[in-house]
Amino acid sequence: MTRRAAGPPLTPDEYVDAIVQVAERDASIGRMLREILSLDGVVRSSALDLVAAHLRVHSAAGDVLDCINALKRDAVVQRISERLGAALPSAPGGPTTPPSV
Repeated sequence: MTRRAAGPPLTPDEYVDAIVQVAERDASIGRMLREILSLDGVVRSSALDLVAAHLRVHSAAGDVLDCINALKRDAVVQRISERLGAALPSAPGGPTTPPSV
């Protein structure tokens, strides 16, 4: 991934490309990303809010925070999952949902 000069925000496709490139180069990031992508949308968004808050305290670069925000979008998650072959969360009532008592 090459550094961009300051300018307009990336498009969703550019975020997908950048995130997939990083995940393909670093297996540990790829594993972590697959875990994030497998979370339900609400859970994923809440978890990413916590990560972003932690990173803001440590003065993370804006592009890092922008990528975290992009991972909250279901359309971005769908495209990254397709490219990485990651499992998406099951629909409610799917095989990972415990039976109600």
